[in-house]
Amino acid sequence: MAVSPQEAKHDELAQQLLNCSYDKLNDVQKSVVDLIATEAPSGVAPALRTDKRTFGERLADQVAAVGGSWGFIIGFGLLLAAWMGWNTLVGKGLSFDVYPFIFLNLMLSMLAAIQAPVIMMSQNRAADRDRQAAEHDYVVNLRAELEIMHLHDKMDDLRQKQMFEMLKKQNEAIRLLRAQVARLGDKS
Repeated sequence: MAVSPQEAKHDELAQQLLNCSYDKLNDVQKSVVDLIATEAPSGVAPALRTDKRTFGERLADQVAAVGGSWGFIIGFGLLLAAWMGWNTLVGKGLSFDVYPFIFLNLMLSMLAAIQAPVIMMSQNRAADRDRQAAEHDYVVNLRAELEIMHLHDKMDDLRQKQMFEMLKKQNEAIRLLRAQVARLGDKS
């Protein structure tokens, strides 16, 4: 079976960088070898660039953002204080939820029952986005590590060639010096 030059290059890179044939690599490793072979830049993963959230998901994220802020906590604390103050300090005819504030407790329970799952949905989506970003970072880091190893190999090859050239020049210089010493010895 004939192997294309591209497949040969991928297999050679896999052998050099990972000491394994290209066919035995997992999908992530293959994608990194492909990026190195094509010398294509590592872009941001398409899934991380686009916002495909539904209206409900965007609403859940907004509720989580507001519900998890100091502004919400302070504002809600002021609302609770105003509620209790109004129903405690105002006369019986104007109060709508007298002490022990049963209606307030019902409203707080309903808010907590609705807000908690909405925040959890948002956190699950954030965890999924973080996982995708971590996978992308892994690919970029693996590629950088393999590129550095590849550069080290190239530098080692270059250094070896330079050393070989230097040894050839030294041997030539030694040969010339021996010839001159021999000629000087013959003259005396």
